[in-house]
Amino acid sequence: MVLLHVLFEHAAGYALFAVKEVEEIGMLLPQVEASVLNIGKFNSMVSLAAFFPFKSAQAALENINAISEGVVHADLRLFLETNLPESKKKSMLGVSDAKIGAALQEELALSIQTGGAVAEILRGVRLHFHSLVKGLTAQAASKAQLGLGHSYSRAKVKFNVNRADNMIIQSIALLDQLDKDINTFSMRIREWYGYHFPELIKIVAENATYCRLAQLIGNRKELSEESLPSLEEVVMDSAKAQAILDASRSSMGMDISPIDLINIERFSNRVVSLNDYRRELQEYLRSRMSQVAPNLAALIGEVVGARLISHAGSLTNLAKYPASTVQILGAEKALFRALKTRGNTPKYGLIFHSTFIGRAAAKNKGRISRYLANKCTIASRIDCFSEVPTSVFGDKLRDQVEERLSFYETGDLPRKNVDVMKEAVKEAGDVTAEIKRKLEKKEKKRKKRESKIKEEDDGANGDAEIKTENGDSETVVVKKKKKKHQEEEQEVEETPAMEEAETPAKKKKKRKSEAIKTEDPEEAPVTEKKKKKKKEAE
Repeated sequence: MVLLHVLFEHAAGYALFAVKEVEEIGMLLPQVEASVLNIGKFNSMVSLAAFFPFKSAQAALENINAISEGVVHADLRLFLETNLPESKKKSMLGVSDAKIGAALQEELALSIQTGGAVAEILRGVRLHFHSLVKGLTAQAASKAQLGLGHSYSRAKVKFNVNRADNMIIQSIALLDQLDKDINTFSMRIREWYGYHFPELIKIVAENATYCRLAQLIGNRKELSEESLPSLEEVVMDSAKAQAILDASRSSMGMDISPIDLINIERFSNRVVSLNDYRRELQEYLRSRMSQVAPNLAALIGEVVGARLISHAGSLTNLAKYPASTVQILGAEKALFRALKTRGNTPKYGLIFHSTFIGRAAAKNKGRISRYLANKCTIASRIDCFSEVPTSVFGDKLRDQVEERLSFYETGDLPRKNVDVMKEAVKEAGDVTAEIKRKLEKKEKKRKKRESKIKEEDDGANGDAEIKTENGDSETVVVKKKKKKHQEEEQEVEETPAMEEAETPAKKKKKRKSEAIKTEDPEEAPVTEKKKKKKKEAE
């Protein structure tokens, strides 16, 4: 009897289910499909054999990444080796994905089954998983699935190889949209301001310059000879500035109120700012193309190269296309219409905007577009798979296209492709070596800077520790010094007060002592006389 076990991968962990009566289930497939929805009937067919919960969200992400790539993770191997029966001949493992099934069959020598009854059983397991595993609620299962789904998607977006191309695709789409919007808004300003100054439309043809002039002039009646320098600054032509001034004096336009002029000026200001932003965006696109696809940008231009990448979806997709596809990329409607009506197929698509096709004669446009598409394919493949981006190959390929153009016109033979590529490989080797040397220098400088910062931080920490160790003794010494200083200050303050308090008493004592001293010389002779009298009486 064959034992069938079904492996189910969930966000919470791996689960192994034992299927009862495998042969009958295989024969009664419609009944199995019907019983999947009923939990009672489904429990009679399937029982949980083992469950291995993931330890953390990181472990779950690692396991799901391994399964999506068709690799057997160490956790899955341990789980199956522990819980599957030892007799592998009689046991069979059912899995949902044939890719992981092939990997398990190769590594663990298991007999794998996919599709048929296994797919229906796994559908039922997916539906009733929270009921089949004890301690797992539907809410906890959905939370685990949501968290793992977010982390898996985030990891896929983070490691997307086309993430540099995405910026170019968005930039060129925004640039095209800005061109349409600026054109629409400029026509609106021409129509609106044309009521007041209709002659300006014929003098100034460019939209951006017209908007700047509408913003500068305002009311045409206020224009004078003093406004000529500012007009010349905008128009960059003294003759045109003088023509605008003359036209304003003899204009047939209607008078306009100040509030209408304010609205026109504000709208013109918006369009001018949009135009400035478009210029900045084009510079950003140029810098991004020089980093992502320098050879393609050097060959065909930044804008056309970005359009090719955007239409293909990524630089990798463009590199995979053959030259015949690149040639008509962007002209799919015309191609299928020609195939349907059995007419002439288009000779070029997006590469028509390149300057080479415009410079070629009418009879050579198809030939030069085919040659240019070939070179674009080579450039895109070099950009896609080269480690250090350089524009050496792009410059050489551009020279080859120029030589081919001159060959069509004058008949001068161009150089052979082998010779040109040898030169390009040599130059590219020198350039890449120089770039690597500069990068190494920058890396060394960065490491030195980081080491210096670390040393400074360590020194500051050491000083702080020394201060904290000697802190108690220093505070005691400082406190003693402070006390002495305070006592001295108190003594200095007390001494004048004592002097002031003692001065009246001292003055009295001095007066008494002086009085006694004055009396002593008079008393001295009196006492001597008395002594003589006493002696005589005796």
